[in-house]
Amino acid sequence: MTIAILNQRVHFPDPRGANAEGLVAVGGDLSGPRLLLAYRSGIFPWTVAPVTWWSPDPRAVFELDRFRVSRSLGRVLRREMFRVTINRAFRQVMEGCAAPAPGRRSTWITPEFIEAYCKLHALGHAHSLECWQGEALAGGIYGVAIGGFFAGESMFHRASDASKVALFHLVEHLRRQNFLLFDIQVLTRITAQLGGVNISRCVYLRRLAEALDHPCTF
Repeated sequence: MTIAILNQRVHFPDPRGANAEGLVAVGGDLSGPRLLLAYRSGIFPWTVAPVTWWSPDPRAVFELDRFRVSRSLGRVLRREMFRVTINRAFRQVMEGCAAPAPGRRSTWITPEFIEAYCKLHALGHAHSLECWQGEALAGGIYGVAIGGFFAGESMFHRASDASKVALFHLVEHLRRQNFLLFDIQVLTRITAQLGGVNISRCVYLRRLAEALDHPCTF
């Protein structure tokens, strides 16, 4: 297949035409209108030089009523080790996700991504959930919300279990707000342990359309 090359016009090809790895298009920019159209189309960016746009098949999601709380995570939650906030430190959460960590010397979250998603945050579409120990940011998670759809982008921790606690509270928040779809893009060992599952791109796109039409506020 031929990968689409984007120009200044804000548009995307059908994600069903992605290659075997899920690459849909190359080029364009990380402007707010293009990012929002990408998420509405079932597509997300992964690199900046050049900008690449992806829609993998299968697609990973959390079913909001099936999040798995292990006994160890349950003990941490009962101890209330962290103070949890929403949208109190969006840029700091992104910077935490971008910082080197054990087993991760590099990240796809470049300064260009941070600036682009901070602009989405200012527009009311990107959100963060933070875990604090005292005045120190111990962990967090961020993503993009449109209608009843939430795309989880990345999470980090500086204290043991802080990212899992942040994820648990995010799932609870999305359930309270009646969100329909929690996209996590690609399944990892950790998200699989917590109940993440793969669904086909076809099913994902159908559920995405339903979620986008569902009125929700984050």
